[in-house]
Amino acid sequence: MTFRPDRRFWVVYGCLMLVMFLSAMYQTVVATALPTIVGDLGGVSRMSWAITAYTLAQTVAMPVYGRLGDTIGRKPLYLVAIALFVGGSALCGTSTSMEMFVAFRFLQGLGGGGLIISSQAITGDLIPPRVRATYTAPLGAMFGLASILGPLLGGWLTDVLSWRWVFWFFLPFGTAAWVLVALNLQLPRRHVRVRIDWLGLALANTGAVGTVLIATWGGALYPWSSPVILGLGLLTLLAWGALLPVERRAAEPIMPPSILTNRTFAVATVVSVLALGCLFGINGYLPTYLQMVYGVSASASGLLLVPGAAGMVMGSMLSGALVTRTGRYRLYPVVGSLLGAAGMAVIGLANQATPLWWMCAGVFVLSLGIGLFFQLIVLVIQNALPASVLGTATSANNFFREIGVSLGNTIVGVVFTSRLTSALTAAGLSSQDSSSLTPQAVRELGPAVHASVVSAYVDSLSPVVLALVPVLLLSALVALGFEAIPLSARTGLEQRELEKALTADPTPLAGDVPLTGDETQPEAGQRTPEA
Repeated sequence: MTFRPDRRFWVVYGCLMLVMFLSAMYQTVVATALPTIVGDLGGVSRMSWAITAYTLAQTVAMPVYGRLGDTIGRKPLYLVAIALFVGGSALCGTSTSMEMFVAFRFLQGLGGGGLIISSQAITGDLIPPRVRATYTAPLGAMFGLASILGPLLGGWLTDVLSWRWVFWFFLPFGTAAWVLVALNLQLPRRHVRVRIDWLGLALANTGAVGTVLIATWGGALYPWSSPVILGLGLLTLLAWGALLPVERRAAEPIMPPSILTNRTFAVATVVSVLALGCLFGINGYLPTYLQMVYGVSASASGLLLVPGAAGMVMGSMLSGALVTRTGRYRLYPVVGSLLGAAGMAVIGLANQATPLWWMCAGVFVLSLGIGLFFQLIVLVIQNALPASVLGTATSANNFFREIGVSLGNTIVGVVFTSRLTSALTAAGLSSQDSSSLTPQAVRELGPAVHASVVSAYVDSLSPVVLALVPVLLLSALVALGFEAIPLSARTGLEQRELEKALTADPTPLAGDVPLTGDETQPEAGQRTPEA
């Protein structure tokens, strides 16, 4: 079977890329403008909530978009997600208080979660797994491109116009994407009675929210031994523990046990949680490290991470092309994790005498490795499970991935900051002085104190980075558990038609694409060894 996309497909695909780019850009643009925003709105004490509100909303919305998309159809949900994201962005720009800003960020996050899930699921509906990697690789590259352009554009908009234009600048693009999707995307709309698994949804979201809040509050807003953190931890553990038994009894579970216990899903989710937790955990602290140790400016520290973005794009495009050419995918999560471990080791072995290019090389290798399977993981999961749960499986993987990233940020941050505080105290700085250190203040210190502070940063971060190397090696080991499942040559819609025919469903779904192509093509779920 040959996949021949038409003009309408290319319009939809262009919209998917635009929406993914906007979603990724907002993360980096807002991060750049956030200090100015909280200063203008007088909400420094609630600064963390500006980030947490979006993360929480995005995480809790993912299972809903995935399950409802499989049930009632993806197009209306995708349009709702774009509208929520664009509308929430517009409202953020009108905020007059920090409370309003946090509330509108939550609304924006509800749309953001749907953009990720629906975009990935729609590519599954429209593109056969056998060639899908070629088309999903550019979608993944949008995150790398946004990480380069976002800080530059965010700084320019904030300095030249106003932080409010950070949220208004992209509105015409989001509106255009909504109109083009509404006119050109043709997917089945299923008229069925929706039965929502409220208890399962409540347990999953309680576990996710609890994990994110513990990761955000622990050691920062509340001590780790405080009743709030301990109580939240107990509630979170109870929610996670009860989820699987409840889902086994649910008529239409929000997270079906058949997905959670599927070998490919389990392996893919563990690999993505370990690898992305390491990547994003260290990325959050590298700019500060570069500013403090090498004395570069804030904007220069952002530009020095460009090799990481380039590595991510190259890795994604390379694996996408090779998977489409050969049909084999098991190698890339293993090799990618090993490359990531090598890059992490290069970063961790650096010291104050190490040239700057060494750090850039380490970041490039780390990101190149993760990029080899960053988008590929979703394809592998979608190919291994029935097309009728494509959206549910996609959302479940992203759901746990978000939790892993939160935990990675927290673990790296807690260990790094605790070691740094001790090192700075040993260097002769008081707790008040160490907490108010800025890159400019470090550059103005005397030679002896300056050397001590730089040494404190190196000695604090390097062991943390090196400790992540075994985590990435573990990711490579887990990735060896992937099964060799042939990539189907049928789109998700065609596979769903086939599943329906095999179960003799008497009520076909209006608008589904009829089965076409080579009827002898091996389908997902039929395991054969890779040559």
